[in-house]
Amino acid sequence: MLLVKPHVKKEAILELVTRVGKHVFMRNGVVTEMKSFGTVQLGYGIKKLDGRYYQGQLMQLTMMSPPSMNEELRYLNKEDRLLRWLLVKNRNVKHGLDLLDEDEGKSELSKFRSSMLEDDDIDNDDHDEDNEYEVNQENQAE
Repeated sequence: MLLVKPHVKKEAILELVTRVGKHVFMRNGVVTEMKSFGTVQLGYGIKKLDGRYYQGQLMQLTMMSPPSMNEELRYLNKEDRLLRWLLVKNRNVKHGLDLLDEDEGKSELSKFRSSMLEDDDIDNDDHDEDNEYEVNQENQAE
């Protein structure tokens, strides 16, 4: 997560993110996702040498990198455009098809199939109620 000062232009933010991405790539890592949350209001002011900031531009970079990346990103502490930066480690996280093992995948699919069959039975019951309603209307007309 990168919290950038609110007055920094988009080109400068892009340059900063590009530099972080290149640094990750040089250490055999990959940036997999980048999200911008725009300008956010902060819960408290962050004091820097050029003033106190109550707003910031929030960016999230998701990356796969070696565990030593935390030490290698320490240069961001000296970056004057940043208010704060945060590295969150997700260990043993499975992505994509690795998310479901073979055994787990089969049981999940069987649960899905059985729930689909149950939904069909519920729909048929609804049609029966419609027929009963039509019969009741005929009885009221007599």
